Amino acid sequence: MTTPDETMAAITSAVALGHDGRPDDAREALLALWSSLGPQGDPLHRCALAHYLADLYDDAAEALTWDIRALDAADSLTDDRAQSYDAALQVAAFYPSLHLNLADNYRRLGSFEAAQREIDAANTRLHTLADDGYGAMIRAAVEEVAAAIRERRTERRASAPTGGRPGSGVRQ
Repeated sequence: MTTPDETMAAITSAVALGHDGRPDDAREALLALWSSLGPQGDPLHRCALAHYLADLYDDAAEALTWDIRALDAADSLTDDRAQSYDAALQVAAFYPSLHLNLADNYRRLGSFEAAQREIDAANTRLHTLADDGYGAMIRAAVEEVAAAIRERRTERRASAPTGGRPGSGVRQ
């Protein structure tokens, strides 16, 4: 059985601000939540918050910082904790997206070897995704980022999530 989680509700509300075209308000709300969590806060909260906060930065280096924090938090997260929030969650299925986002940030920074390591890590974990719309979206994005790495391209992907700014994609 899952239990209500006020912090996840606050994260969801902040993310909605970004989707409503208010990325500055979303970033401010998420940063305030991050400050309240602290470095030893609940790993589910830290993972979700950092994962979404990364989208709110146009600068790849700033986004990378938050994506690294999301991955670090996922490494501390258990299925039991994730499933206490949502019974369907499996931490292993977080990793394709987390590694994809790291790969994309490294690629945008021109660090192609690091980007390749991360895209390889995403590829090795794709089997954890369901055969649904989300899984298909992540698989397509992995292919897109892999191609951009091979071609040594550093521009922002048109399909990349942008935290609610015009032209934003869906968070991966």
